[in-house]
Amino acid sequence: MNDTVKSGESLPIMEVFSTQQGEGFFTGADAYFIRLGGCDIGCHWCDTKDSWDPGLYPIRAVKDISYLAKREGAGIAVITGGEPTMHNLMPLTKALKKCQIKTHIETAGTYPLTGVWDWICLSPKKNGPPHQAILKEANEMKVVIHNKYDLLWAEENALKVNNNCKLYLQPEWSKEEKMQEFILNFILEKPQWNLSIQTHKHLGIR
Repeated sequence: MNDTVKSGESLPIMEVFSTQQGEGFFTGADAYFIRLGGCDIGCHWCDTKDSWDPGLYPIRAVKDISYLAKREGAGIAVITGGEPTMHNLMPLTKALKKCQIKTHIETAGTYPLTGVWDWICLSPKKNGPPHQAILKEANEMKVVIHNKYDLLWAEENALKVNNNCKLYLQPEWSKEEKMQEFILNFILEKPQWNLSIQTHKHLGIR
């Protein structure tokens, strides 16, 4: 890792693109996605396994990343991965905020959170449980349900987040129809939970 990546002044960028947020609380909102390279959690059902190795992607300066986001007219920048908390995100979020862009993150929370955030979406994974601090700061918790036992994992984490955190259950894409049935029955008994669908995949957008 070079010094600029270590400091967060530059980051491995897998891709950037403008679209509509397809999941969770902000579904349907215009958003500019910044996907960072690097993840060591290793979920077998991951739909972005190409993001795991940060060495595959170009290192871009934070000033260039924020400039592109501003040029796109972004109101919200969603920092995702991979696992974005592997990186120091303070320089990137400060640069985006300077451009009057709201900062959102989608993270499993396996590393300490850095940066200045308007919205924290925590998606905890069994392979790498989240830090306690992120559980307390999360605005939204979105748990991917690959099998019915993941509902127990969701409940365990729901006891650890703050009282204002919005709770979502999202069926894993390859088992969506089957898991959606489990989730809907679960929500009937536990109405504090909401269903999240990967609407972008149904619509055929990114």
